Amino acid sequence: MPQANANHLLQRLDELNAIGVALSGEKDISRLLEAILLAAVRITHCDAGTLYSVGEDDALHFEIVRTQSLGIALGGTTGKPVSFPPVPLYGPGGQPNNSNVVAYAVLHDSTVNIADAYCEQGFDFSGTRKFDSANHYRSQSFLTVPMKNHEGRIIAVLQLINALDPQSGEITPFARSDQHLAESLASQAAIALTNRALINQLEDLFESFITLINIAIDEKSPYTGGHCERVPVLTMLLAEAASKATSGPLADFRMSDKDRHELKIAGLLHDCGKITTPVHVVDKASKLQTLFDRIHLIDTRFEVLKRDAEIAMLKEKLAAQEKGANDTTQIETTFRERLTQLDSDREFLRMANIGSEFMATPLQQRVREIGAYRWIDGNGQETGFLSEEEIRNLNIEKGTLTAEEREIINHHIVSTIHMLEALPWPSHLKRVPEYAGSHHERMDGGGYPNGLKGSDMPVQARIMAIADIFEALTAKDRPYKDGKKLSDALSILGRMKQEQHVDPDLFDIFIRDQVYLQYARDFLDDQQIDEVDVSKIPGYSP
Repeated sequence: MPQANANHLLQRLDELNAIGVALSGEKDISRLLEAILLAAVRITHCDAGTLYSVGEDDALHFEIVRTQSLGIALGGTTGKPVSFPPVPLYGPGGQPNNSNVVAYAVLHDSTVNIADAYCEQGFDFSGTRKFDSANHYRSQSFLTVPMKNHEGRIIAVLQLINALDPQSGEITPFARSDQHLAESLASQAAIALTNRALINQLEDLFESFITLINIAIDEKSPYTGGHCERVPVLTMLLAEAASKATSGPLADFRMSDKDRHELKIAGLLHDCGKITTPVHVVDKASKLQTLFDRIHLIDTRFEVLKRDAEIAMLKEKLAAQEKGANDTTQIETTFRERLTQLDSDREFLRMANIGSEFMATPLQQRVREIGAYRWIDGNGQETGFLSEEEIRNLNIEKGTLTAEEREIINHHIVSTIHMLEALPWPSHLKRVPEYAGSHHERMDGGGYPNGLKGSDMPVQARIMAIADIFEALTAKDRPYKDGKKLSDALSILGRMKQEQHVDPDLFDIFIRDQVYLQYARDFLDDQQIDEVDVSKIPGYSP
């Protein structure tokens, strides 16, 4: 072999190796298919090529089409779809489609090298001739190579058209060396394509498993499943806004695709520990709820008190009449005042049972005073109207949970951390437990479970903290409250910034870039989306 030809072949082999390395690093299937075809066109020095995928429908689907001399570029990164119909492997009667060269290559698992399509016998090139006539082109030499995966199954077909002489530019047949290089490239490309497809399938399987966990939480409690879905969305919205910051403390914060995927997974799993939380605590819609809302028992006690008051009134009237008194107006007035008081007390306890943002001390004292009433229980025993446990529950200052129940709820983050740290995370997801496990920490160190301060928390966890709080404030599927309007939720979040609960810089981005509004349009009811005057949001620094 002349030295010049040998050097040329070595150069092409080096290029083939470089192509193999490049293909193995491509993560997007569409870009990978495009890279395979362009590499084949380049290494064989031809004018055109098409890459087909083998579908489950026993047909070959056009994925990428290129004809350099005509400026045709379809599929891949072009954004222009390939509109050609698929090539069937079999006819209507089930007979093999051996007349089509691409189908033939698949059916016979063999490379087809044609010097001149216009002279070739045995294949139907009528469609090719129609294309040539319409575009003033001549499709002459063809090289069709099937691509097989590690299981020996053909997954794609590479077809190259019109090999060009490097010196004259004339169309020539594909040389044997071209065929060997194309087959080697097809083999490497099939491995890269299969590996990427398998990785994508594993990632899809993993995310589906995460979705399954969230569905299990949803089935356990409808009040948390939506939260598991919405927090990741809001997390990514704020993360994207933060990554675009050009000034301030977050100017250097940027995310790669790997970083985005890692944060998305952390967001999806941030509350997976809630699968261990007892349902009666998660679903506690009122202060007296256990297996049922015990306010109805208290309603019954009020009816007993009213009955006893009526009996006492009638006895008092009878006694007065026996003593000769005809005017019992005062007795009846006192009785009606007692009924009014009992109705007022019952309505007050009903409101107290609902839970609120804050229950003031005078209201708690009134609960204790009502609790001191005496009544005759079902056993005929005189006892206090409310038990100590009922008084303690009705006097919960915020929400519907006692301190003990709040501890049970808070423990979900510990369970989340234990569950996530037990998994063998790959390197590109190794910080998922850290991000997910830190979203209840606070900038001032007052959060849980580890009391981390802002400087100890990754930006991603601080982003998730804001997303978690804002979603909870605006959620309309909680058992104990309605979703807040935007202006109210942002005011509360602003006060949390002032109290060093949340990251101040991320909070400002959340407001300035209207991340809250992007989220609201997709997840809040229309009546929740009110006008927001940012100048009135506590702590906001434009």
